[in-house]
Amino acid sequence: MRNRFNGNLKWSDVTPKAQWMNRRSLLLGAGAAMVAGQAGAKITSVPSAYSTDAIPNTFEEITTYNNFYEFGTDKEDPARNSAAFQPDPWAVQIDGLVDKPGSYDLADILGGVTLEERIYRFRCVEAWSMVVPWVGFELATLLNRVGVQPSAKFVAFETVVRPEEMPGQRQPLLDWPYREGLRLDEAMHPLTILATGLYDEPMPKQNGAPIRLVVPWKYGFKSIKSIVRITLTDTMPITTWNTLNPREYGFYSNVNPKVDHPRWSQASERQVGGGIFAPRVDTLMFNGYEDQVAALYTGQDLTKDY
Repeated sequence: MRNRFNGNLKWSDVTPKAQWMNRRSLLLGAGAAMVAGQAGAKITSVPSAYSTDAIPNTFEEITTYNNFYEFGTDKEDPARNSAAFQPDPWAVQIDGLVDKPGSYDLADILGGVTLEERIYRFRCVEAWSMVVPWVGFELATLLNRVGVQPSAKFVAFETVVRPEEMPGQRQPLLDWPYREGLRLDEAMHPLTILATGLYDEPMPKQNGAPIRLVVPWKYGFKSIKSIVRITLTDTMPITTWNTLNPREYGFYSNVNPKVDHPRWSQASERQVGGGIFAPRVDTLMFNGYEDQVAALYTGQDLTKDY
C-alpha cells in the first residue's frame, strides 16, 4: 500500500466537507455521532502510512449501508433504528490472561492515544465493498497497556446487549451477545485497529459507536461493533457466525477470492456507490493486504482456513 498523503494532509482536509457529509444520514441516526455526550464533535487525527490510496466512499454511503443486526437485518435499519442507543457513558471490560484486568472507561482507554486516519478497503462476505476513512488506533497499543500474559493465544470480543435500545436484539436473530475473535498475532498486527470515528467525526451509532474493531484483510463481520468486553484466552474463542453456521463461516474469515461461499462466488465484488450498472471488480487476496499479512498464515491451508 502507498501513503496517499503529502505532508500532513488527510482526506478530510483536501475534500470539501459538503461533498462527503450528508446531514440526512446524521438525522437518520438521531445525531449519530456521539462520544462523551458531544454530538458532532470533531476528532483530531493524524494521517497514516497504512492508508490505501483508494478514494473513500461518501459519509452517507458509509452510514446508511450497514450490517448491524442489533438494529435490524436491512441495510438501512441501523441508521433508522439506532436513535435510542446511548454510547455514553461507555466502558470496556478487559479480562482473561492480562496483567491488569478491569473495567476501563473509554476516556481512559483513549487517554494518551494518538488517533490516526486509516483509509481502509472494507469487504463484506456478501460480496460488496467500500472504502472507509476510519479514525482509530492500533489494538496492540491497548493490549500492551494491559499486559498480555505469555500463555495468551487468542483475543475474544463481545458487543453490548441492550434490547431496550437495540430493537434487533428483541428477536432471536442471533445468539446475543454478538461475539468475535482473533488469533493473538492477528490482533497485534499494526493493521488491526480499534476505531472511534470516521471522516474525523465520532463513530456514528449505526457504524458501531463508540468503539469497534477494524481488521481490513478479513470479511467485515469480523470487525465487531460497540465493544464492551475484550478477553485474552489460550483457546480459540466462540464466534457468532462460526457457531451459527460453521459450514459457511470459518473462524479465520480471511478474504480469499479462491474460496467461494457455499452459496455464491467470492471472486468478485460490487463496489457500493458505483451505481447499479457498474461492473463488478475482481476481489484481491486478503482484500489487497496480502503483502502485509500473508506471512501470518504460512503453512496454513487457505482453502480451508479462510
